[in-house]
Amino acid sequence: MPTRPTTRRVLRALTATTALTLALAAPAVGKSEPPAAVARPEPVAAVGKPEPVADPLPGTPATLCAPAGTLRGAGGQRASVGLCASSGTPTMAVSAPATCHGRAACLTSGTWTALRGGRTVASGTLPGSGPYPGPGTYDIEADVRVRSAPVGVDLTGTVRARLTFTAPLPEPTHRVEVAGGPLRTGATTTLTYTVARDSEQGDGSARFGLIGEEGSGVRLATDDARCVNPLVGSHPSRTRLGHALDCALTDLQPGRPSTVVVRVTLGGSCSTVVSKLGYWMPRGQALYTGGMLAGPTVRCG
Repeated sequence: MPTRPTTRRVLRALTATTALTLALAAPAVGKSEPPAAVARPEPVAAVGKPEPVADPLPGTPATLCAPAGTLRGAGGQRASVGLCASSGTPTMAVSAPATCHGRAACLTSGTWTALRGGRTVASGTLPGSGPYPGPGTYDIEADVRVRSAPVGVDLTGTVRARLTFTAPLPEPTHRVEVAGGPLRTGATTTLTYTVARDSEQGDGSARFGLIGEEGSGVRLATDDARCVNPLVGSHPSRTRLGHALDCALTDLQPGRPSTVVVRVTLGGSCSTVVSKLGYWMPRGQALYTGGMLAGPTVRCG
């Protein structure tokens, strides 16, 4: 059947419209727009006191970062270093990310110190953690080594940044107390540790650890069946660490703390004994749901 004139006019209009649409959508051949310029900030030198960097969301856990300084070498090597610290959780994680020659990733290591009003409130290695000291303005100083083999950078120096935290200290959920001490050389001292869970959150399980100074000859012992000297090595040469105890506590309830009695024996050398508590908190199936608490340190008198 021959195509009616009206139908032919509609088909011609549709064909023209489709061709125009394809022409507009297709990229131009032989011409391309230049890529947008990427801003490359200049390295920031650590001169005087850096400007404070405030938490943009007051009262919430956050990680704050600020430029901390630029390390330069005699051969033109250059590394721009920042300092980052987390807030609002029981621990404050500190790191020092860096770029070398403004473009390459670097490895950073070293130590850090957090000061408030000129007084040290926390310190540790990079990257590493310490107790979160609470809201306030802190000067973070770090002695760093920055390395990058691809661009030939290996620099050391001190960098500084000022960070202002507004997140409050989290409510304590667990605590560790100790009675007894100090430790005496050539004697056995009895220490009584009390481990408590004061929060309704989480469960009653916790791992309580005691550690003396390795190589000092200190010996830790207890009659508590929940505790063992940790086993190291592999069969058949396994040995137990006499300077440490590992206790599995499974019934910590609010108002019902657990007590662990420990005997610490020193030879002719002094040793401190530190305590640590690891515990779980409810976060569903999230991987990192636990907390770590530094307990009291018993020293040699």
